[in-house]
Amino acid sequence: MAQDSPKNSAAEIPVTSNGQLDDSHEYSFNRDLKCSLPVGLGLSETKITFHGFDGAKEGVVEAGQFPSKGSSASPKSSVVSPSSAAASRLAGQGCDSIIPTGGRAQQKSGPVVLADEVKNPAMEKLELVRKWSLNTYKCTRQIISEKLGRGSRTVDLELEAQIDILKDNKKKYENILRLAQTLSTQLFQMVHTQRQLGDAFADLSLKSLELHEEFGYNADTQKLLAKNGETLLGAINFFIASVNTLVNKTIEDTLLTVKQYESARIEYDAYRTDLEELNLGPRDANTLPKIEQSQQLFQEHKEKYNKMRNDVSIKLKFLEENKVKVLHNQLVLFHSAIAAYFAGNQKQLEQTLKQFHIKLKTPGADAPSWLEEQ
Repeated sequence: MAQDSPKNSAAEIPVTSNGQLDDSHEYSFNRDLKCSLPVGLGLSETKITFHGFDGAKEGVVEAGQFPSKGSSASPKSSVVSPSSAAASRLAGQGCDSIIPTGGRAQQKSGPVVLADEVKNPAMEKLELVRKWSLNTYKCTRQIISEKLGRGSRTVDLELEAQIDILKDNKKKYENILRLAQTLSTQLFQMVHTQRQLGDAFADLSLKSLELHEEFGYNADTQKLLAKNGETLLGAINFFIASVNTLVNKTIEDTLLTVKQYESARIEYDAYRTDLEELNLGPRDANTLPKIEQSQQLFQEHKEKYNKMRNDVSIKLKFLEENKVKVLHNQLVLFHSAIAAYFAGNQKQLEQTLKQFHIKLKTPGADAPSWLEEQ
């Protein structure tokens, strides 16, 4: 209902056929107009557009400068233009338009909602690439300087000595592992040959009556050697598996931590050198922020370097304890098995495997006959 009042007041203004206002209603028109104007807006600065509906006709009056109250002068100009689309526009607006002279209508804007700034994934990736490139440049420059003998590097003499010993021992353990694997392959071939030779002697023992006993003794001997060889082969393979785990898993894991420590050391020295160069330069408003940022980065990499150094020290300590324990057991096993095999002590060889909980699975071993089981 409140929206219909401006429209009705405008529609009640009579209009003549030539667009002139009726003088008898001038006072009421000016009074209604003043009530509808904003505070501080004069009649001389305003154009009025009002619409009156008379069937299918629409009246549009543009008023110029109006006289003051009590004057009988008419407006300077007026235009009447019928329009079929104005009615539909006014029906949606619900009120008359009042605009300042010489300007356009100002649209009413709704409430402005300030959304949170959305992070651009492309910008984040670009920033990561920039940091990675800068870090790579500094580390590369540090490595080149160290190789050329121009740059200084941080050295922990005790830790570096332990790392060098570990790398040297790893090469020696790898050599033992290769030789043990070669021995295992050759022993497997010998055992396979002895088993075939025993089968051949056994077959000839049945077909040669005059040499039955001789072929029989040789067949039993070769089968016994093949059986003992399979037992020794199981002990050697167990030795190889344990040493392989020690070399290629335990030691390799420690060396991986050593590589991370060396990378942290290079980064630490690179940012240390960068900070030293900035401190040697002038201190002004431009360089002070760079020095503070460099000091912060240096402190971060120093903490990372100290952490990695502690990790390497702990892993080296645990590795040494584990290495001594594993190699002690495996060396005792290897020695006992080899000695028992070549001494022909079958019971001692089997006892050695039981001592280290080694279960043999020999697919080529002869199964006992039903008479032996009885």
